[in-house]
Amino acid sequence: MPQRARVIAAGVCVGLVGITGITGAAASVQHQHGTAAHVKHVLLISVDGLHQSDLTYYVSQHPNSALAKLVSGGTEFSHAKTTFPSDSFPGMIAQLTGGGAGTTGVYYDDTYNHQLLPPQTIDCTTAPRGTEVSWTEFADRSQNPITLDAGQRLSSPALTSIPTNSRSQTLANSDAITQAILKMTPTPQSLLDPAAIPTNPKTCTPLYPHQYLRVNTVFEVARAHGLRTAWSDKHAAYEILNGPSGTGVQDLFTPEINSVADSSGDDWTTNNALTQEYDSTKVAAIVNEINGYDHSGTKKVGTPAIFGLNFQTVSTAEKLPTSDGLAGGYKADGTPGPLLAQALDYINTKVGTLENAIAEQGLTADTTVILSAKHGQSPKDPATLRRVNDGAILDAINTAWKSAHPGAADLVTFSVDDDAMLVWLSNRSSGALDFVKDYLLTHSAPANLITDPKGTHSATVTKSGLTAVYVGSAADKLLHAPIGDSHAPDLVGIVQPGVVYTGGVGKIAEHGGATADDRDVPLVVSGAGVAHHTVRTAPVLTTQIAPTILSLLRLDPNSLQAVRQEHTVVLPTH
Repeated sequence: MPQRARVIAAGVCVGLVGITGITGAAASVQHQHGTAAHVKHVLLISVDGLHQSDLTYYVSQHPNSALAKLVSGGTEFSHAKTTFPSDSFPGMIAQLTGGGAGTTGVYYDDTYNHQLLPPQTIDCTTAPRGTEVSWTEFADRSQNPITLDAGQRLSSPALTSIPTNSRSQTLANSDAITQAILKMTPTPQSLLDPAAIPTNPKTCTPLYPHQYLRVNTVFEVARAHGLRTAWSDKHAAYEILNGPSGTGVQDLFTPEINSVADSSGDDWTTNNALTQEYDSTKVAAIVNEINGYDHSGTKKVGTPAIFGLNFQTVSTAEKLPTSDGLAGGYKADGTPGPLLAQALDYINTKVGTLENAIAEQGLTADTTVILSAKHGQSPKDPATLRRVNDGAILDAINTAWKSAHPGAADLVTFSVDDDAMLVWLSNRSSGALDFVKDYLLTHSAPANLITDPKGTHSATVTKSGLTAVYVGSAADKLLHAPIGDSHAPDLVGIVQPGVVYTGGVGKIAEHGGATADDRDVPLVVSGAGVAHHTVRTAPVLTTQIAPTILSLLRLDPNSLQAVRQEHTVVLPTH
């Protein structure tokens, strides 16, 4: 691999702001029109779970790989961070809006909102407000079982037979399955079940994901300038990327990852080979788009100006203890274990597939490829893993609250806890907030180690596995959210390194938290319009991807509302 020059980013003023990220000091974004004159296409690749250290290690071990070529062919930002909470939904939205969760109003894929009404509410005048907001597979039209086409009811036998096939048959039929699933609609809003979607109290109608987002997206800006857009992701609810207009992504391909993949009812994440087959359907869609067709490969529409996909393979290889006889996660020395090494090889191969397709269409000279991740995964050091049953902790809080307040309802209304703790309360008074905070910080909890496959409680964590707890306005400030934001959690808990909240013992890693393992992700801008063989070591955020995409395409980054609100700066790629 050619020698890369190591430089410190200059001309961009950034500063650390709490744990939530970096913002530019300048009030506006500087354009790079002179250097981006030939860029016509930006391909964004987001690899869930990928750490900067993973990319560095892989390139060092495989200097002639597709990933090494991608890195050497552009500018690598070696100290990039995703936003907090480091979940898939806010992580992806950050890359495509330029804003963190407090600006976009999206804190996780499964949350609670104090002002919305439950699905199917009829009397919106007197109904009590507050409901779960689930932008996951449970918003799909298909349920029991959840299907790969999210309820579109594609007629191909290759799809309809998946729930009754064995795992080996599913893999053997992968080509047929890919061709069948490519027939999915480019407008997956139609695949969301109105009966599973929160009700907007102002209109008394279902509130779709794109209506939940508070700011516009790069796709909407591109559409306003007559440019074509496309994206591929893992749930139909990713129609949120359409932005408030509802029309940002012209071709949105969203096969459901948490759908039935084999005869036992497992989904595509329970076996890494299955995850690779799932991801390959999205690669096939992107290749079709590079070739100038829609994602199905049947309609000639031209290569999109902004398009891309999300990979899941690395994420499952980090979470699964084993898959097909290979150990998941990392070795004791911090290098990838056998399953993860295999997953990285897969990503490398598919990145090569996409790069080759770009070259074959003669698009190399006017295409920029951006590689990053929605989130990392924690912990990388298996010795630090402590699996804690968060459900038992929350049940104990409710019991203690009702004991002190006879007749009171459960205090914890909703919680999402992976390796952070986000909690919404039924009582938002200062007394209730302090009660939960004090409980969490004064109680220990049993934990499972990685060596306990049967779940024996062989360890104990202090302070419920947390290092800090923020409540009320302090939580809002931590998240850079409006004070009293109905979208935001009432309590945010920062976990001790290695703590993963899970009722079982199946997972060896998770994401969502604030640790370096959660947030230190790669960020490479490669190809047309950027400096090659360059590494920049100054800290940057993945929110800077959005204005950079627009700048590369000679569009105004300040067209993004989140960019204006957060003063998000374009990445220095020259």
